[in-house]
Amino acid sequence: MGFVGTLKDVVNALTDPRVFIPVVAFLFMLALRTRSLWRTGPALIAGLVAVAFVGVSMLDPNFGLIVKKPDNVPIVAMLFLVGFFLWLSMSQAYTNDDRITAGQPPREASDGEAEKTWVWPDLVYTELLAMVLGMIILVVWSLLLKAPIEEPANPARTPNPSKAPWYFLGLQEMLVYFDPWLAGVVFPSLIIVGLMAIPYIDTNPKGNGYFTFKERKVEITLFLFGFLILWVTLVMLGTFLRGPNWNFFGPYEYWDVHKLLALNNVNLSEYFWVKLLHVKMPSGPIGMWLRELPGILLVLFYIGVLPGILAMTRKTWTFKLGSRELHFTFGLKRYFEKLGPWRYSVFVMLLLCMIALPIKMVLRWTINLKYIVSLPEIFFNI
Repeated sequence: MGFVGTLKDVVNALTDPRVFIPVVAFLFMLALRTRSLWRTGPALIAGLVAVAFVGVSMLDPNFGLIVKKPDNVPIVAMLFLVGFFLWLSMSQAYTNDDRITAGQPPREASDGEAEKTWVWPDLVYTELLAMVLGMIILVVWSLLLKAPIEEPANPARTPNPSKAPWYFLGLQEMLVYFDPWLAGVVFPSLIIVGLMAIPYIDTNPKGNGYFTFKERKVEITLFLFGFLILWVTLVMLGTFLRGPNWNFFGPYEYWDVHKLLALNNVNLSEYFWVKLLHVKMPSGPIGMWLRELPGILLVLFYIGVLPGILAMTRKTWTFKLGSRELHFTFGLKRYFEKLGPWRYSVFVMLLLCMIALPIKMVLRWTINLKYIVSLPEIFFNI
């Protein structure tokens, strides 16, 4: 029990979001550029290890209570399906990259793959089998997992934790770091607008109709970072690691409703006036603007000046990791020249809004920063 207990403590420590998200983001960036990880053998081993990890962890009562909850079962299945389809697409992408490097056409354009598939009977039979299989899964699912109708909502008795449906848990997690008008309105709207704008922003003709990574590295990396790190990971955190009072709990940790964390979140204005200058913060109708001037200038620099700096800059650093070389590039000069000023403006604004989420998360975890701009007098916070 001593070794098992120590192992559980290590897993609980690693799933602390201050450790988990940076590590996952680093491993994600490293894995995308490691061809061998997307071969069938390593992927199969990783899948079996993940299944074994979940199976063995089910013996822990706290872990099993969370994972076996009927509402959480589809989330577990979703994580495995996301991993499978990510491997499937990246494996085919790297296969096509090897073929293109060798002077061959992509697999989708080869003679055997380019043959037409008839709607009848091929497509209709395939869709029929998929429909029957899906119906069988749903029937078995409904018989095995209970989903009772609970009592009517009682405003005097709020569940703890009170969670949104799983598909909104990413937004609920964003509400921890941003005001509701940003996390609940602006950012979801930008996600929708950004997805619609991709065909008009992206001028790269390569990769249409076939899988490839080499020809669309930046596009695929940005999309997968936003989808996997900033959405799927937040859904997973909200489902399995957020417990009573919206505190973080390790996967093997008991959800203690009496767990209290001493947090003292501080606005940027307080850091500037009180902690840095050691003076009283300005107040009054005019003073509130002076009070928040550092945050306002910082936001204006981020969305108004930084895009121009990035458009004029391109600097690359190379780091060695064993026998591998990692290249880190700062600046978007190449994309400004390729996209033009209008497309670049839309692209960089969407990019900065996406990066704002991990930046704000890191600032909250490290220095307990609450708001960069806090104007409660007019109900405006960033």
